[in-house]
Amino acid sequence: MKKNQLNTRPNAREENIVQGEKYRFTVLTPQLIRMEYSETGVFENRASQIVINRDFEQCDYRIIDQDDNLVIITSNLRVMYNKQEFSAYGLSVQVLGNISIYNSLWHYGEIGDNLGGTARTLDQVDGSVNLEPGLLSKNGFSILNDSESLLLTEDGWVMPRKNQQKDIYFFGYGRSYKACLKDFYYLCGKTPMLPRFALGNWWSRYYRYSEEDYKRLILRFAEEKIPFSVAVIDMDWHLVDIDEKYGSGWTGFTWNRNLFPNPKEFLQWLHENNLKVTLNIHPAEGIRPYEEMYPDMANALNVDTENEEPVAMDVTNKAFLEAFFNFVNHPNEEDGVDFWWIDWQQGIYSKIKGLDPLWMLNHYYFLDSGRDGKRPMIFSRYAGPGSHRYPLGFSGDTITTWESLEFQPYFTSTASNIGYGWWSHDIGGHMMGMKDDELAVRWLQFGVFSPIMRFHSSNSEFNRKEPWKYSLEIREVMNRFLRLRHEMIPYLYTMNYRNYAYDEPLIQPMYYSYPKVESAYEVKNQYMFGSECIVAPITSRTNRELKMASANVWFPDGKYVDYFTGLVYSGNRHLKCYRDINSIPVFLKEGGIFPVSENMEIENPKELTITVFPGCSNQFELYEDDNTTIGYKTGESVKTLLELIENEFTEFVIHKSQGDLKLIPKIRTYKIRFLATSPTETEVWINQNKVVAETTYNKEDASLNVIIRDVMVINDIRIKFKEKLKLVETNVEKRIFSILDHAQISFLQKEQLFQIVKSEKSCSTKVAELLYLGIDSNLQNSIIEVLTSTEKL
Repeated sequence: MKKNQLNTRPNAREENIVQGEKYRFTVLTPQLIRMEYSETGVFENRASQIVINRDFEQCDYRIIDQDDNLVIITSNLRVMYNKQEFSAYGLSVQVLGNISIYNSLWHYGEIGDNLGGTARTLDQVDGSVNLEPGLLSKNGFSILNDSESLLLTEDGWVMPRKNQQKDIYFFGYGRSYKACLKDFYYLCGKTPMLPRFALGNWWSRYYRYSEEDYKRLILRFAEEKIPFSVAVIDMDWHLVDIDEKYGSGWTGFTWNRNLFPNPKEFLQWLHENNLKVTLNIHPAEGIRPYEEMYPDMANALNVDTENEEPVAMDVTNKAFLEAFFNFVNHPNEEDGVDFWWIDWQQGIYSKIKGLDPLWMLNHYYFLDSGRDGKRPMIFSRYAGPGSHRYPLGFSGDTITTWESLEFQPYFTSTASNIGYGWWSHDIGGHMMGMKDDELAVRWLQFGVFSPIMRFHSSNSEFNRKEPWKYSLEIREVMNRFLRLRHEMIPYLYTMNYRNYAYDEPLIQPMYYSYPKVESAYEVKNQYMFGSECIVAPITSRTNRELKMASANVWFPDGKYVDYFTGLVYSGNRHLKCYRDINSIPVFLKEGGIFPVSENMEIENPKELTITVFPGCSNQFELYEDDNTTIGYKTGESVKTLLELIENEFTEFVIHKSQGDLKLIPKIRTYKIRFLATSPTETEVWINQNKVVAETTYNKEDASLNVIIRDVMVINDIRIKFKEKLKLVETNVEKRIFSILDHAQISFLQKEQLFQIVKSEKSCSTKVAELLYLGIDSNLQNSIIEVLTSTEKL
């Protein structure tokens, strides 16, 4: 199994180690310290299931070493130890700096306050679950306990620790949350890049499809111009109705040829229709005598075929894993299966003490999937810290309720606190619940702005996710958002690289960027979506009278524009933001640069639409590569710098692409959309030549649009404006009229409210009058949102 090995660098620098007879401290960074205690005086230098790299740079620290007292001091930490067995009274660490008045002192055994991590599964969850601890805390420290994890051996296998020892890592990063995560990724391994197709829409449904059923479905999606990139075939691809003497049909690896007469041709057809394929497996019961591969597996493992002994699923047996991959996985992959959905639900125990079968399956499936140089990927459940090395995650079968949707944005962003950035949820909910068109579309809108957009639902004739199964209004919104997901792939793929290269998960809680602002911790369902966007999904029902629903939004300091509505907001405040069924709050900060492709291509696009919100200088480096191999690790890529320059005049520059240019189209068309700005005289230059470009202004959304067609990517493109672009203030009256026009209230009340809005009084006076009237709070807040949005511009 030597090919199935992680690249590890487990040995720490000698100069970073402070060691006694039974203790060892390794100062990995000024904020990260490994603390070990062993009665035998034997310490572990091998990589573990969690920790694989300890070769950090040499670190400066100071030691005070007395007979019964050891103090280690770095620029950030003060470790105090009595040289006895680790205990609350004998080992403590003080996080230096003005983080907390009294809560930044840790004593051994304490967990401390924590901002949370993630959970193994959301199976059968209706609402929320308790989260395991993450790495981040407002008090400045956290603990990663590696004492019980197994070791990785030189031949790529795992083994329990022989010595009972305490092996913990103290993270004392204060509120430098991103620095904490970066060192965690170094310690435990980077998150590898996903193949590009994973960022598109996935179709999944627990349903007994036939080959013809599935083909008809895919053709219908194409007819409706609804893009998908991944075809998920749930468990009924294999034989399910088996003789009871063999046990449950839940486990299976033999194609059901009544449904799929020629699996290889079917998989080829899906590929020809631009879909990658994953099959669902529940491998718990191993290979039984009715399976096609049983003779080969039994022969390889010396199993008694005469008495029909099953080949047990044994992840602790090297020979079993070797045979399983050779006779089950690889033939299917040769026929066209692109990756596997490992749907392990059978517990945490195996024949090796402490070895979770889920972890072992994730580990070996992931490594094996990259054996031929392709980019490895699996689809499985979370198996504890370090699982970020094996993307991506399946969160499980949620109950279809508003409470479940309400929890998922928080659950998804908080998972980044343990480095787990690629969750995939059952968008729309999996089972039970009730038919609710509004819930379905709000869940989809969150799904489009989540790491992975995957529909899924239970085996019910009535639980359907096809957009044409909903009302016309909902159907149109669903179609628009599903198309938007594919349009966003250039942005998402760049964030995919950013996650790998710079250790920045796609979705981040607001406190990552604003760790000292208390408001950042209060908006649990609001998050950064990559480097340019803030998203606040709507997770509650529409107000019947208002015809809108709301999300609580905190705007950091600065100015923001809603990507869908063009409404501009001043920052440094909280607002309830109201949206009808057509959108959710998605904001670009001033300077934001957001590249998409309206052609919805999975491959590197020939056309790019770049949305820009002027206001301050910014850079966005678009990243592209071959989308499928691990060449990204050695720099086989193309980077194109998009730059907004705000000085006396505004300029936008698309710099010439740099890198292996054969990976992208030679010629591109660019559409640049400047939001919330006034019409301004514009010049377009390609290198040193002034050219004529299509320039238009849209009064409805105050956008200035420039189209530059068929330009070679080896050229610089410069858009120059005769002045600094100015923000256009929101048309308050028009927007509030629309709110009142759609509201299900009396005409008299509409007139009364609109008179206040149209008056010449100050904004604060108008707000006071609205409050005085005592109208419905949702109606009142929706008017105030628009009335005050640009008050500070």
